[in-house]
Amino acid sequence: MSESGWNRRRFVAAASVSAAAAGRAIGANDRLSVAIVGCGGRGLLKEVLGFSTATNSEVTVVCDTWRQQREKAAAAVAEANGRQPKTAVRYQDVLAMKDVDAVVIGTPDHQHCTMLRDSVRAGKDAYIEKPLAMNLKEALEAVDAVKQSGRIVQVGTQVRSFASSAAGRAFVRSGGLGSIFKIEQSRNAYRPYWHSYAQRPVEQADVDWESFLMHVKHRPWNADQYAGWYGYRDFSLGPQTGLLSHFIDLVHFVTGAKFPQKATAMGGTFRWKDARTAPDSFEALFEYEEGFLVRYNTSFGTSSNNFLKFFGTRGVMDATQWARPWVLAGQPGEPDSLPQGATIPEVGSTPHMKNWLECIRNRKEPNAPIEAGFQHAVACLMAEESWVRGCRVTFDPAKRKIMAG
Repeated sequence: MSESGWNRRRFVAAASVSAAAAGRAIGANDRLSVAIVGCGGRGLLKEVLGFSTATNSEVTVVCDTWRQQREKAAAAVAEANGRQPKTAVRYQDVLAMKDVDAVVIGTPDHQHCTMLRDSVRAGKDAYIEKPLAMNLKEALEAVDAVKQSGRIVQVGTQVRSFASSAAGRAFVRSGGLGSIFKIEQSRNAYRPYWHSYAQRPVEQADVDWESFLMHVKHRPWNADQYAGWYGYRDFSLGPQTGLLSHFIDLVHFVTGAKFPQKATAMGGTFRWKDARTAPDSFEALFEYEEGFLVRYNTSFGTSSNNFLKFFGTRGVMDATQWARPWVLAGQPGEPDSLPQGATIPEVGSTPHMKNWLECIRNRKEPNAPIEAGFQHAVACLMAEESWVRGCRVTFDPAKRKIMAG
């Protein structure tokens, strides 16, 4: 199908869901009807099913462009609920269902903003996987649509909902680390994460290839691009958005910073040279007006040298094992140095998916609102833009623009 054909189909689909845009009124005791759009290996379906009883919610629809994946998800829902869910191939058909209250979007990156925008306009609350966006234009469209809709949107940067993250945030904001001057993560692995996805056997007859491509330029069926889409920059830019998004969102959550002022980055494919286009190595450096630097790097080809640390005037906060209590190390020579080897006690927190489901009912802001998603998107896209342009870039939050310089 041509790009213009896709646009016509999207226009018709948008018109068909306009009547549902107001959403269904949900009473205190009503069961939430949740649709899963994208039933892959991210585990989002399992999370929703796990919190169904606690949140009085039910997965009623599963949607995926791959038949086997769709059928596997439907079977899991049927086993958990005792009845079969509805199934759909195209997300537009889900949005046209008036009895669906909310959608969980766990699709390839290039589809995120379009699906989020269309979902909130159709009156659905949404959980959107990270990274939020592939470019700044679509990020702005999605953010503005969410704000205009009044829908509850949770961005899938779930690390900020860990008890350890909440404790680290409280510690830093109480002055426990002193003044932070640098934050750094090195996140490496022997093989790129897209290799394991690409090994999945998939046949063209089982896939709606046109729906997968969405607005991306049409090309003939390619099984590796479908199964291993993480490795192709038409569908996912690379670790500078796929992995950096978690880290930079955690930086914002812990410190309270919103956007980098400046960014510079370099990257490329140095170890795994094949037909895939995402870089296997990437380095980015950010400067924040709050007075600290942030460095991120990924190298696929080695599983060594992994760490995540916050450096302050009182010492170091080690968050390398970010799901466990973070460890402190003192700075010799500082009069108020931290105790060596102490851990930060965890504080109460709510799992990310459960938090979203609860917020749908109470209409409170979730742990990772759309503003947080936009902030991580800006940082990731600054790194992307710096690499592509070959120069340092800056961000103007008033104009909402990334610029060379």
